[in-house]
Order: sequence, then C-alpha cells, then structure tokens
Amino acid sequence: MRESHPRKIMSVGGSIVIPKTGFDIEFLRQFREFLEERIREGERFILVIGGGGTARSYQQAARSVRPDLSEEDLDWIGIHATVLNARFVQRLFGSLAHSEIITDPQVRIESDRPIIMAAGWKPGRSTDNTAVVMAGTYGVRELLNLSNISCVYDKDPNRYDDAKRIDRISWQRFRDEIVGFKWQPGRSVPFDPIASGVAAELNLRVSILDGTNLSEVGKALSGEPFDGTVIVNE
Repeated sequence: MRESHPRKIMSVGGSIVIPKTGFDIEFLRQFREFLEERIREGERFILVIGGGGTARSYQQAARSVRPDLSEEDLDWIGIHATVLNARFVQRLFGSLAHSEIITDPQVRIESDRPIIMAAGWKPGRSTDNTAVVMAGTYGVRELLNLSNISCVYDKDPNRYDDAKRIDRISWQRFRDEIVGFKWQPGRSVPFDPIASGVAAELNLRVSILDGTNLSEVGKALSGEPFDGTVIVNE
C-alpha cells in the first residue's frame, strides 16, 4: 500500500511530553484532541518524540556514578528515554497510532494508521535528526519543531536581557551563530547541529515554535503566519 498524501512531520520535544514540573495532563488531553481533529480533516502525521528532561536526568545520574562513561554510552541512555516517551505518547493515541515505534528513519513505513511514532536513532545526534532524515525518506519538504520556546534568539534570553528574537534565519547563519557544528549528549539547543547540517543539504524548511501553543501549531500546519522562527536555505 502506497500512501497517497504526504505525512506532516513534527519533532516533539521531550520537554513538552513531560516538563520538569511533571506531566501536564490537561495539555496532553488538548494535544490529543487537537491531532484527532486534524486527522478527521484528512491529515496524517509522523511524530518524532524527544527525550527531554527524562533523558538528561538519566544521563546526569549515570555520569555521576560513572564519570568515565563515553558520549556514546550517554547517547544510548538518551535514545532509550526517547523510546519510552514515544511509547507513552503512542498509547495515548491508541488505534490512531501505528503499533511500532520507528527507530530507523531511513526505512519507510506504509501504514493505514494516521499517526506514525518515531524515537531516537543512533548516537551522535538527537531526535531532531531523526525527523530530518524521515523528511528525506518520505519526500517531505518541511517539518515543525515543537519545543518549550516560542522562537530562536540570537543568544540565551534567560541570561541576556538584550537577546533579540529571530523570525527567519538561514541554515548557514543558524549553524555559524546559534548552534555550531558539534553534538553533545543531553545538550539543549533550538535544533540539533547535526540535524541542521542534514536539513540544509536536503533544502528543508524547519519551523520552530512553542509546542504548547496549539493555536500557533495549527497555523503553522496550515501554512499560515505563526509566532515562531523559520529556518531555510537562502
């Protein structure tokens, strides 16, 4: 069976699935209802679920016990956390979601379920990279990155009062000035630097926005102006 309509890909940060303050049950209900409504309108999705604070908590604990753990070991801990988070979200959607959690984004899955769930792939990159590679696999030209930030800033707004928001930026400038070129396990950045390089090569458009603001997510999915940051080749 060949799917007739492209799926929309969303990289969903673990910080949305389970914030540091604990599960936001009301948001999870709203997120489920939001996607159910979009599905009734004919849309289909790939949700790539991140590890967020869950992954970082495990990684920090492991590093405290074993300071000599390699970055690859820490990455595998994070990957398993993404699988846990993805399985949790998959269960929330029940029969709407494909039963398998995808961990190899290079393999195209043909499913009659409107939602395909994916998690981490391999060390040296985050689930943002999984989403980017899946975009290439499925022939999708853009994806949404749902985070706990509303947009990209030129520097950390939590540390610098003069941080300026960025509404649109090129991949080259984003990599040169914002995220760099090297991945570190557990690092929190607007978009994974390794994924950024692949996205630039694939000429993808990535929209970064606050995933808890479902009104803005809806606008972005519909191709309308939204509150967030767009990264493209320019």
